[in-house]
Amino acid sequence: PVTAGSIVVPYGHAIGNEKWRGSEMAQRLQGKIRLIFEDGLGLVDFHLSSRTCILYISEADLVAGDEFKRRLVQFRNASSLRGIVIVEKTQISDQYFMAVQKLVALELGMVLLPVASQGEASQLITQLVSFCVRELSRERSSNPFLRKQCPQLAEPAVLRTVHQITGVGKTKALLLLQRFGSIHQLCNASVKDLELVVGQTAAQQMYRF
Repeated sequence: PVTAGSIVVPYGHAIGNEKWRGSEMAQRLQGKIRLIFEDGLGLVDFHLSSRTCILYISEADLVAGDEFKRRLVQFRNASSLRGIVIVEKTQISDQYFMAVQKLVALELGMVLLPVASQGEASQLITQLVSFCVRELSRERSSNPFLRKQCPQLAEPAVLRTVHQITGVGKTKALLLLQRFGSIHQLCNASVKDLELVVGQTAAQQMYRF
């Protein structure tokens, strides 16, 4: 499934595809950025913001055949997100790189960034997340209709409390606290207010809770 474009990324976070949990890249990212894992991201490996995502092509993907090409084309046809393709360029995969470069940059019009390893990829992703945060901060400061201040993310105990609400996972808990600022304001929110953040079904569940 192509779910790219349906994800809302909390300010200052990145969302990783569940398949990367426990990987070398995920371990190196933890502590450098605020990383949340989610199932069902479809073709996307990491969402850096609500507009920018990463598709990761490993050395094994390149050697295995054309499946990664179908994935890239499917993403490009189905999504308006800014997709960044990170490719493992090693001694083994170097022979495939020119063809990948042609497909990604010339045919699909996407950004291609080569890396030597998952460790190098984690450094690159950390820099890209910082860039996305700065970009969003500039937008917020120049747009009078957006709130001037982004509230600090809640204390862990408050976050855990909101996480206990029926239908609310970690990502939604962060978004709710970012939107409403406190549990008190969250408790006084109308169904309509909640719908703007979590959608109709989850809003009804929360309101009943």
